[in-house]
Amino acid sequence: MHSSRWVGSFVGVFAGLAGASGCRSTPPLTPQQAEGKHLYDVRCAHCHELNDLALKKVPPSLHAVFNSPTLPSGAPAPDRNVERTVISGKGMMPPFAGRFNDEQMAALLAYLHAGLR
Repeated sequence: MHSSRWVGSFVGVFAGLAGASGCRSTPPLTPQQAEGKHLYDVRCAHCHELNDLALKKVPPSLHAVFNSPTLPSGAPAPDRNVERTVISGKGMMPPFAGRFNDEQMAALLAYLHAGLR
């Protein structure tokens, strides 16, 4: 009897901890976010994730870029500033003008807002 009470208490505490720790599944990407992921993977991840170009100065991570009020450069982080940085480049980042149409830019921004999952 004491054993079953202990097990019941343990299960209750464990379930409470699991709920408090945020054990939830991540919702799937929308079609727009999935397109943004593809664009990020082929045009951005080489530097911002993998650094497979062996850059001496590693570009900043873009995970949770919109969770901060500023970009890694210190500039405010609204969509228009991110878009401007992508199109015009900044510092060591080359410009990507003409490489994203409006729909693709919207998809890339949607994926960045999703937190790069």
